[in-house]
Amino acid sequence: MFKTNEYFDGKVKSIAFSDADKAATVGVMAAGEYTFNTAEKEKMTVVSGQMQVVLPGESQRRTFSAGESFDVPANSAFEVSVDSDCAYLCIYG
Repeated sequence: MFKTNEYFDGKVKSIAFSDADKAATVGVMAAGEYTFNTAEKEKMTVVSGQMQVVLPGESQRRTFSAGESFDVPANSAFEVSVDSDCAYLCIYG
């Protein structure tokens, strides 16, 4: 079924969905800087807007725009900076 999530004082919100095979969230981020921790492998796709991301093991920010994706390993953390509101899709596993 669906589950709603809210992080960083409401600046990041998502709706989660899972079935027997996959889990995913679709959400929005307000402008700001965030650090996310992962339990599972994640594939993030920017739906609208842009994200500047520092992936685990990297020191440089990379910019991802609408339609672009990046992978984050399980049990790690990544930094996201958003200059203006954006939307994303995250698929787990």
